[in-house]
Amino acid sequence: MSEPPRAHHTPEEFNNSYAGTPPWDIGRPQPAFEALAGDLSGRVLDIGCGTGEQALMAARRGLEATGIDASPAAIEIARRKARERGLTARFLVHDALDLASLDEKFDTVLDSGLFHCFNDAGRAAYVESLKSATAPGAHFFLLCFSEHQPGDFGPRRVTQAEIRQNFSRGWRVDSIEAAKLDINIDPQEIFAWLARITRTDG
Repeated sequence: MSEPPRAHHTPEEFNNSYAGTPPWDIGRPQPAFEALAGDLSGRVLDIGCGTGEQALMAARRGLEATGIDASPAAIEIARRKARERGLTARFLVHDALDLASLDEKFDTVLDSGLFHCFNDAGRAAYVESLKSATAPGAHFFLLCFSEHQPGDFGPRRVTQAEIRQNFSRGWRVDSIEAAKLDINIDPQEIFAWLARITRTDG
């Protein structure tokens, strides 16, 4: 029997983590995404949004923002944040591997720490799912653990070569740069890659 696409945690485990505050829930947008906020445009999808900070950042800039996550608990927190902050953003419980069923296209897609949760088969399925929610010219911004992060805690590390290989068809990898991914436990900064990727065709 093949390994399930999410090799790091099951959706149930992710959902249960929101009974407390999971390490990736820092209560603000990731600094790497805040730095590129001016590059966001059109309809924005925060995929694997957790409690919604990236989508709320886009909404604060006046953009039409949607966040999706498989965790009902995370989505409820995100909706509450939007109400409390007076921001208009849509949050949906949805599977990142089934974006086709949304039947929508987005101009900008953000991924803060989801891609690195999938195994090889899951990564391929994820990229195909992304294609169904984007048109040529759409921009995808990916923040993930890099292979330079020491230790074996957390998700599987990702190399630049793996990013380029997964996005080699129907996409153009515009840049991959070293970045940090903040978490709320030690070490509080994780070595990461920030990739800027454009949908082409196919």
